[in-house]
Amino acid sequence: MLHKEPTLIQRILTRLAQFGLDGFILGIILVILLGKLLPGPGVYEGVFSLKSFATYGASLIFFFYGLKLNREKLINGLSNWRLHLMVQLSTYLIFPLVVFTAFKFFGINSTSLLWTGALFLSAIPSTVSSSVVMVSIAGGNIPAAIFNASISSLVGVFLTPFWMEIFLSASSGTFDFTDVVLKLIFQVLIPVMLGLWLNPHLGKLADKYRMQLRYFDQSVILLIVYTSFSESFASRVFDGYSILELMMLGGLMIALFFVGFYLISASANLLKFNRADRITAVFCGSKKSLVHGTVMSKVIFSNGGSLGVILLPLMIYHAMQLVICSFIAQKMMREKH
Repeated sequence: MLHKEPTLIQRILTRLAQFGLDGFILGIILVILLGKLLPGPGVYEGVFSLKSFATYGASLIFFFYGLKLNREKLINGLSNWRLHLMVQLSTYLIFPLVVFTAFKFFGINSTSLLWTGALFLSAIPSTVSSSVVMVSIAGGNIPAAIFNASISSLVGVFLTPFWMEIFLSASSGTFDFTDVVLKLIFQVLIPVMLGLWLNPHLGKLADKYRMQLRYFDQSVILLIVYTSFSESFASRVFDGYSILELMMLGGLMIALFFVGFYLISASANLLKFNRADRITAVFCGSKKSLVHGTVMSKVIFSNGGSLGVILLPLMIYHAMQLVICSFIAQKMMREKH
């Protein structure tokens, strides 16, 4: 039986996937271009608008996320507390302090939305799926990776607004912490808890359709990105940024990743973690979640017209972390063997 030769598009996608650039990243680029060329549907307001579907879809993402969590595995994962503390401190202390320090030195007199986006990026939770995948490839502690990624999402409901209150108060002086936390509790925490409560009954079903749920998650994120950038392009907020500034932003996001990565690695070595725990610490602690970031941004930032610019550092960092972590994970895998 003859095997069908892959098409040119399939070969290109396979090659890009080897560098961490999957169809989802390409989809993000396409919807940003669509927001530029056809912003109308993205800025339309109404009960059945794309914005409304994005809001409803975001809550469903977290409901399904809770549905896939296993309570017994979470409880069993509590024992390795030094590693868990290291990962959470990396996510919610090292990264915010690095970016806030840079902001104090270089951007305190700047009102650029890109600084707001960078500060927001530093304070959001870690990723779930890609962290676990990279830890698995590199030969790290997979149960600990699953535990930390799951806990990070819940902790972020409170710590992300906490940091944004400090950041935005330092720059603009206005931020309603209580209102933001309440909105995140209703849109993120309650759906997760409801899904977790239903896990014993529907968890197997969610696991069976895990791939379909992943596509649903990605579709909602693409919808949020499209509506956000449509508003930004319609409001012409990108007009004040040059290509050089955006290229510099890309370079700074790469620098941020490596600064965070090596600070976490040095801390893990100082604490004498074994190889598997060090791998889990650096991958879970250095990654940032595009899913949580896009959803939280809709709650935290009321000015929708500027949301596309604010999300730009996160999307650049997300793409860069996939590419860089893919190389590092494969290098660690070769070193193990």
